[in-house]
Amino acid sequence: MKLLSPSILSADFSALGHQAKIATEAGADFLHIDVMDGHFVPNISFGSAVMKSLNSHNTAPYDVHLMIENPEQYISEFVTDKTEYIVVHQEATIHLNRLISQIKSTGVKAGVSINPATPVYTLKHVLNMVDLVLVMSVNPGFGGQSFIEDSVNKVRELARIREEREDCNFLIEIDGGINRKNAKMVLDAGVDIIVAGSAVFKGDEETITENINEFMKVMGRRNP
Repeated sequence: MKLLSPSILSADFSALGHQAKIATEAGADFLHIDVMDGHFVPNISFGSAVMKSLNSHNTAPYDVHLMIENPEQYISEFVTDKTEYIVVHQEATIHLNRLISQIKSTGVKAGVSINPATPVYTLKHVLNMVDLVLVMSVNPGFGGQSFIEDSVNKVRELARIREEREDCNFLIEIDGGINRKNAKMVLDAGVDIIVAGSAVFKGDEETITENINEFMKVMGRRNP
């Protein structure tokens, strides 16, 4: 089944808990938590405290995307009962194998992300360890960017590797510039989880629900 992970980076922070609940009730499978430190990416978003503020709300599990330097120092801060995945960047650590093992040791599923300029082959020796591979289809750091078309080729390459290698069972996620117009293209290429920010969290409560419903139709989970 294809899954949807709305990014709360695009939500209204003055009503974050409420909007996260709306997205969950509309059918969101995860909440995508974009953590930025102003060093690894040229922007600052929020840390674990904001994420944990949602713990008391009836929300979907967390899909935590760490766009930070020295991620190994902060893994434990993002582990909660609602944390399903913690995703780190291949480019952010020189000990990726050890970092993946560190995440798994907390009982959380481990993911790895690659930037648009990073080739898939750099993940060759960890693909049998990870539960998720996140393909960035924009340069990370800002919401609302345009989709980078070559990202589809990376998705196809990962889908081929997963099919050919018996030791690989990861899901493929894509993040950046995804909307209802290009969602079917990436799903057909092999994407399992779509991250969408501004394409979900824009407008009022009714609009957020409508946006998620439209994504679900593209995924074949709702009648057209």
